[in-house]
Amino acid sequence: MNTPALPDSDQGNVPHSGRWQAYLNDCRALLDIAEPMQVSGRITRVAGLVMEAVGIKLAVGSACTIPLPNGSRIEAEVVGFADDKLFLMPQSDVEGIVPGARVYPVEIMQSLPRPGAVTHPRRRPSDRGRHLPVGAELLGRVLDGAGRPLDSLGPLNAVHSSPLNVRAANPLGRAPITDVLDVGVRAINSMLTVGRGQRMGLFAGSGVGKSVLLGMMARYTTADVIVVGLIGERGREVKEFIEQILGPEGLARSVVVAAPADTPPLMRLQGAAYATTIAEHFRDEGKDVLLIMDSLTRYAMAQREIALAIGEPPATKGYPPSVFAKLPALVERAGNGKEGGGSITAFYTVLTEGDDQQDPIADSARAILDGHIVLNRSLAEAGHYPAIDIEQSISRAMHNITSPEHQKQTRKLKQLTSRYQRNRDLISVGAYSAGTDPVLDEAIKLNPKIESFLQQDITERAGVSESLGQLTALFS
Repeated sequence: MNTPALPDSDQGNVPHSGRWQAYLNDCRALLDIAEPMQVSGRITRVAGLVMEAVGIKLAVGSACTIPLPNGSRIEAEVVGFADDKLFLMPQSDVEGIVPGARVYPVEIMQSLPRPGAVTHPRRRPSDRGRHLPVGAELLGRVLDGAGRPLDSLGPLNAVHSSPLNVRAANPLGRAPITDVLDVGVRAINSMLTVGRGQRMGLFAGSGVGKSVLLGMMARYTTADVIVVGLIGERGREVKEFIEQILGPEGLARSVVVAAPADTPPLMRLQGAAYATTIAEHFRDEGKDVLLIMDSLTRYAMAQREIALAIGEPPATKGYPPSVFAKLPALVERAGNGKEGGGSITAFYTVLTEGDDQQDPIADSARAILDGHIVLNRSLAEAGHYPAIDIEQSISRAMHNITSPEHQKQTRKLKQLTSRYQRNRDLISVGAYSAGTDPVLDEAIKLNPKIESFLQQDITERAGVSESLGQLTALFS
């Protein structure tokens, strides 16, 4: 590559300033076609989930790539550092990495036109964070946590991309929750009314019907777009959820991000962040989005694996402090946008191991969400579906979006249900004498109707107006 010669002061009759301008244009043209110097480091240690690299300085969260001798490569992310060592977490298995393997940063390039050089766009690195595709091209598709298709339907051909990790919107710039969201489930519409832009937790142990309830809401909720994040669950459940629960009609307006349990912890973290990023993009376009994430507990467990692998000390029942910082950072990204804009109504499942509602993740999630729906194993074992425990569940936005009469009927039904459950044993053995407690007498009389009201078949849809009508008829 030849460097242009400096202009002489006596070069023909060309003005001095014009010769310098031509010289600068030639230099710019050479810069546009010049190959930038590649900065790299090398791998010094691979132990378990974590790789250590030296010779390169990158910010936490930066993406990097490691070429392998067989021609393939491994994508990784910087998750921490100590002195001059970087801690990298791979997106896939580390098989094939050799001692001293090179580490290169992944630079996101942007084409920026330079003033006065229309035909020579300049390419420069904007940041090294991970950007993944978003947009309407993703509807009806199933992706992994890195934005790669899993459905064998060809490339995405997405026009837009967004960074994975962004800060939540200013809380003062968000629209308040004022509109009721119809989820198609009678017990929720009437007793735990959800507002558009609300974030709800679905607390359940294993095998009590949370996936079926999520599928009902995915099919029946009045939303423009549905984004489903299947994080850390069994791989078998991914296909079942798509084919049997969502169905072709539900999938057509959905985007599914799947990061099953056998994927590395970084991919599970990234899958949850990616699903939220896709939902944010549609919300910014003015659409009403339903975000379903199954599960928030697996997301926390993935962060625990990473934190413990890089040496962070455990704090609460084996969970490091970073876990409890990551949860609100993810959840707060959902919700309403600006006034007159779109919304993200989110349902996060929280696994209560051994049906322990005081599990540290369940306790933390309850504090940062706008309500919680608790599924009861005893109800599920008795054939009561959906097995929603009305006494333990609550919607914190319900009093702002429902009428006083609706709230009064809801309180009365809860009181009757609670009174009946507390005296169930006495009633079963015939030890209760009718007339002793008028409230309990009414609870005994209405209990069969209440149980029938709170149950619903998976193929049945119950709208908000229909649910409220049946609730009113229950007491009339």
